[in-house]
Amino acid sequence: MTYILAIDQGTTSSRAILFDKDLRIAAVSQEEFAQHYPDSGWVEHDCMDLWTSTAATCRGVMEKHGVKARDIAAIGITNQRETTVVWDRKTGRPIHNAIVWQDRRTSEFCKKLKAQGHEETVTRKTGLLLDPYFSATKVAWVLDNVDGARARAEAGELAFGTVDSWLVWNLTAGHVHVTDATNAARTMLYDIRHGRWSSTMCEMLGIPMSMLPEVRDCAADFGMARADLFGAEIPILGIAGDQQAATIGQACFRPGMLKSTYGTGCFALLNTGDELVTSKNRLLSTIAYQLDGKRTYALEGSIFIAGAVVQWLRDGLQIIRSAGESQALAERADPAQTLVMVPAFTGLGAPYWNAECRGAVFGLTRASGPAEMARAALESVGYQTRDLLDAMHADWASGAEAPTLRVDGGMSASDFAMQFLADITGAAVDRPKVLETTAMGAAWLAGQRAGIYPDMDGFAQTWELERQFDPAMDTSTRDDKYAAWKRAVQAAQAF
Repeated sequence: MTYILAIDQGTTSSRAILFDKDLRIAAVSQEEFAQHYPDSGWVEHDCMDLWTSTAATCRGVMEKHGVKARDIAAIGITNQRETTVVWDRKTGRPIHNAIVWQDRRTSEFCKKLKAQGHEETVTRKTGLLLDPYFSATKVAWVLDNVDGARARAEAGELAFGTVDSWLVWNLTAGHVHVTDATNAARTMLYDIRHGRWSSTMCEMLGIPMSMLPEVRDCAADFGMARADLFGAEIPILGIAGDQQAATIGQACFRPGMLKSTYGTGCFALLNTGDELVTSKNRLLSTIAYQLDGKRTYALEGSIFIAGAVVQWLRDGLQIIRSAGESQALAERADPAQTLVMVPAFTGLGAPYWNAECRGAVFGLTRASGPAEMARAALESVGYQTRDLLDAMHADWASGAEAPTLRVDGGMSASDFAMQFLADITGAAVDRPKVLETTAMGAAWLAGQRAGIYPDMDGFAQTWELERQFDPAMDTSTRDDKYAAWKRAVQAAQAF
């Protein structure tokens, strides 16, 4: 058995990637699925789309490479985090669409809980903030808005899970209801200091603890994938939420190491080792990974719109036909134009956490056009990352030099965006040879557990640099541009 099958279930598509015994990509299969927007600020997925697209890509990648189940040592899963699924334990059918991490429908509920003084408890127990982003208020919404759901939940008939749990349930024909510590840490129901579900949080939100999955290490026995799916059973041996999987895939195993993933959103994680750091700058404290029962913590900053701003250029403004065109268009922008875009399409994430803020563009003139909009869109990602790194520096590494930032995700392929990121942060930006770090992290967890991949130290030595982007912007220009960004964010929030 010389392959690992990595499932990467994301916000807009499901992918399956085969890694060989040397952790090289052998084949990839991908399938997009529909996004549903039933109301302003609401985002949903059809739960069955998540499952059927995952199953189809797994079978597809095996067929593409001529691999049988007997050739696969294990399955590793990484997934969009916080997205919430509630299903019937007996039938296995979801009782509502999946409510996506981007969804803001519980904003008023979160405001009410804050007004009642609950946020301090939330942060102390879970490391998180009271925000619609996390799973807990989404679960409460389902129980309160789907007919009969609360009574059924209290009777033990319903199961809750993040997407990893939903996939494992279906892969194992409903025999296993589990999650890993990293996904549990994103629900706002998990006590990350003590490593258990919090009865305090469940009581606060009216969520029966019988709904919750069993929590295991990131590398553990998560059951056997059904033989009828793949021709023979395959053990599921690794799970991590997508951003934690990317942290693992980037080999950020030492305290102080930092990675930033640019997908639909942007997520930066700073490894803080066994120290659970409580942020003073509205960052999140979370679990980076848990292996052999030992939790490693991180500070995380979450940006809701990164690659999605390029999708908006394509689908909303229709000024590009593909994401890859954004760089060439931005490079044609007039240097004299100073547009600043605040892409708060679904609110602002860290360190602002303003669910009501919406997007804005400042500095428009009659000479502003598609090229200037494209440049402002790409630069917005650099500005937002600077916000996160400054907050992390203040929380944990005060007085230390700016760390090297390891980047990954689709948008990291843009030389323009990565050079601006280095310029505006004043930090070196390292882009690895393998950009599929999220899937690689899940593959390593499963493969190391299966005994075919090296240990943590050996895996870290396999990380290879493709290109380093060094800051080239002078300090005065950097400070002026970032000051303009801060003014723009302040103005957008005042609107």
